[in-house]
Amino acid sequence: MPYTVINLGGVAVGVGIILMFLIRWWFREKRQWAALVPFVLAHLYGLLAALATFTAWSLLGIVTWAAIWAANAAGYAGLVWGVGGNSPMVTRGHPIVLTNGGFVVVFLFTLVFFALWKWAPRISNGKLSAGAFSGVCLALSGSVAGIAAVPLGSGANMLGALFTGTFA
Repeated sequence: MPYTVINLGGVAVGVGIILMFLIRWWFREKRQWAALVPFVLAHLYGLLAALATFTAWSLLGIVTWAAIWAANAAGYAGLVWGVGGNSPMVTRGHPIVLTNGGFVVVFLFTLVFFALWKWAPRISNGKLSAGAFSGVCLALSGSVAGIAAVPLGSGANMLGALFTGTFA
C-alpha cells in the first residue's frame, strides 16, 4: 500500500464538511446539542480509522486510503483551479501507530459504526458518513485536528491493552 499523505486541499475538504454541518446544526437543528453527537462520534471514528492506513493491507486501510485520495483530489481542484491557490503536503511527520490492542478497538468501533449505519433509523447515514469522512481527512494533518488523533490513537492503544491484557 502506498504511503498515505494528505495535502492542504484534503484538509480544507475535511474542515469544509465540519463547517457545513455546523451551519446545518445552527439553522436546521435549532442548536440542539444532541443532534451533533452522531457527527462528532463518526468524526472521531474517522480520525481513528485513518491511523489504519499505515499498516499492511487491510480493507479499512484501503477504504481510508481511497477516501484520503478523493479528498486530496477534490481539495486540490478547489484550491488550485477553483481559487488559484496552492495545495502543499501537510502530513504530520510522525504518525501515531496502533498496537494490536489498538486495532482491536478500531475493529470494535468499526462494527459499532456499521451497526449504527444499518439499524439506527433516527441517525442520519449522511451524518455518519460525512463525520467519518471529515475525520479521515484531518487525522493525518499536522494541524490541531491532526494532533487530536495522537491522544485518540494512544487512547485506543490503551483501551486495547486493557481489553487484551497485553501492554506491549
